[in-house]
Amino acid sequence: MIGQKTLYSFFSASPARKRRPTSPEPADLGTGVVAVAEESGDAAASPAKKARAEQDEPGTPPSSPLSAEQLDRIQRNKAAALLRLAARNVPVGFGESWKKHLSGEFGKPYFIKLMGFVAEERKHYTVYPPQHQVFTWTQMCDIRDVKVVILGQDPYHGPNQAHGLCFSVQRPVPPPPSLENIYKELSTDIEGFVHPGHGDLSGWAKQGVLLLNAVLTVRAHQANSHKERGWEQFTDAVVSWLNKNTNGLVFLLWGSYAQKKGSAIDRKRHHVLQTAHPSPLSVYRGFFGCRHFSKTNELLRKSGKKPIDWKEL
Repeated sequence: MIGQKTLYSFFSASPARKRRPTSPEPADLGTGVVAVAEESGDAAASPAKKARAEQDEPGTPPSSPLSAEQLDRIQRNKAAALLRLAARNVPVGFGESWKKHLSGEFGKPYFIKLMGFVAEERKHYTVYPPQHQVFTWTQMCDIRDVKVVILGQDPYHGPNQAHGLCFSVQRPVPPPPSLENIYKELSTDIEGFVHPGHGDLSGWAKQGVLLLNAVLTVRAHQANSHKERGWEQFTDAVVSWLNKNTNGLVFLLWGSYAQKKGSAIDRKRHHVLQTAHPSPLSVYRGFFGCRHFSKTNELLRKSGKKPIDWKEL
């Protein structure tokens, strides 16, 4: 147990010695600790002094809170530090207009941890898509030019398939089953649509169709291997920004996963079309015959926007 004289010596330039206080108030040493002087022969401090000492002992909040100006300065300094950190963590291939509005995510602990995880995965495994194509969706059009949002779940995990756009595959890879079903629906919904002979949907993306997977990377041949590592939080932030900062978008939510991810979309600001997923397991539960492509164009026209040329692929 450290006595009062010994405690005082921790905060004094010279060894503690007996002294008579010159003021009825205890001395504030500027450390959050009040040194209570002990008069020679006193057995204990007065109840008032004891209560004061207990109130201001180490570990208790300071008695004088920070001013509003000081709190504001702390917040501004913190925000500036996060921006500087974010600037150092901009992912490869991230589109400029998207970076302007989403860079606040780059400095957050979850995103830094996520980038570290993906980097480690690439050291030990094959990861799709290649690093420079993870954010292809940000390169196709300006963030302010997005008109339609299609939400996917996980990138294709086969060689040369995924390239940063959901449902899309690079040429000359044949279209996967879900995309084949999308083409079948288009052929009955959009007059003049014919199968393009490939699976690259870049032509849609350049017109303002955001083809966004919830998870943006995957280990080769292992579906959902990068699930719940942080990508979902990031893509939620993308959807949230579009939801709050644009108007009249058409969200196409195919399947329960996409519908859950889009559950917070403001239906008063945007249009939401929902149906079953186009995979072979569920395509007959409502995707065939949904006419989402022609309905999307009708909604865009009503919003004064140019419709999508779904045949431009």
